[in-house]
Amino acid sequence: MSEVIKSYKGFNRDLTCRGKQYEVGKEYEEDRAQSCECGMHACEYPLDCFSYYDPAHSVYYEVEQSGDLSRRGDDSKVASTKMKIGAEINIAGMVKASINYIRERIKEEKGSDDDYGASLATGDYGASSATGYYGASSATGYKGASLATGDYGASSATGYYGASSATGDYGASSATGYKGASLATGDYGASSATGYYGASSATGYKGASLATGDYGASSATGYYGASSATGYKGASLATGDYGASSATGYYGASSATGYKGASLATGDYGASSATGYYGASSATGYKGASLATGDYGASSATGYYGASSATGYKGASLATGDYGASSATGYYGASSATGYKGASLATGDYGASSATGYCGASSATGYKGASSAKDPESIAIAWGYKGRVSGVKGSFLVLADWEGDESEYWKPYTWKLKGAKMVRVDGEHIKENTWYTMRNGKIVEVTEDDR
Repeated sequence: MSEVIKSYKGFNRDLTCRGKQYEVGKEYEEDRAQSCECGMHACEYPLDCFSYYDPAHSVYYEVEQSGDLSRRGDDSKVASTKMKIGAEINIAGMVKASINYIRERIKEEKGSDDDYGASLATGDYGASSATGYYGASSATGYKGASLATGDYGASSATGYYGASSATGDYGASSATGYKGASLATGDYGASSATGYYGASSATGYKGASLATGDYGASSATGYYGASSATGYKGASLATGDYGASSATGYYGASSATGYKGASLATGDYGASSATGYYGASSATGYKGASLATGDYGASSATGYYGASSATGYKGASLATGDYGASSATGYYGASSATGYKGASLATGDYGASSATGYCGASSATGYKGASSAKDPESIAIAWGYKGRVSGVKGSFLVLADWEGDESEYWKPYTWKLKGAKMVRVDGEHIKENTWYTMRNGKIVEVTEDDR
């Protein structure tokens, strides 16, 4: 019977790798396996996956490898002729698995189980563990592992490949070495990974997670948790209520899914998403994308080519960069595109859409939506019933005329389009910065009754 090893594999988000589609639970087989040349590849040490699939744009799964196996010396990458795809594993799981991987392969040099005890391992491959109340654990050597499981314990791994874990209440965990992993699972715990390829995860109540190294991943899943990834291609995720997520590095991704969470991606190509109620999402980097799907959420993309979308009730979406796209689909949402050739879209009822940049397009499709064009080379479109438009001199305005039962305006399928018109703001017949609507086939100024 051939050897079966447990490994971890990165994929594109659609579960593809090098053009091949995979499915969870299925087994795959190839003819040959040669590391970096052929066969199916995975890594025994979870954090090595970040070298090939960065956490900002990838997903990770547990896999079983068997058949012919081929390894190489510079990391834990293994090529195999057979592979079975297991369960998906998140960043926190990757960190925990990395810590377990190192602990299983090292000898324990020093330990302390008594309250207030201190444990220190400075040698290569050393392991340090403090399980008592107020205990402190530190591993500074190469591939050292540090674990503090007691309340108020502190765990630190500063060496290359070091792993640090603090599972007790108020515990602090820090991994500063290359490819280090840091995990704080207790309430109020703090987790930090500052080394290259490091991963940091805080799953406890009010935990804080920080990954400052290149390719680092940071995750805070606890209530009030904060997650920040400042390194190149870092990924930051805050899933707990009131959590804050920030990715400032190039290619970084930031996501806050909890109630009132805040998500910020300031690096180039960064993606920011806030799906929780009252969440705020902002992407300020080049080609950044910002999405706020929760009620009252705010979404802003200020970078060049950035996209901003707010789908929640009363959400606000702003794209200030050139070519940026801004969309607000929620009821009373506001959408604004201020950059060159930006596009702004408000699809919810009473939504407001504005395009202030050169050649921008503004569109409001919901009931009584408002669309405005703030540049002479821009266009404003109000396609919804009782929509209104305004623009500066030289801009174009488009309005639609509908018939139906206004008492049931929220049923768009009952409305019938009577006609539409486009006019240009000339300053005389169509005045500047004046709201217009379409009524009985004519474009007229908005009155109080139309608002």
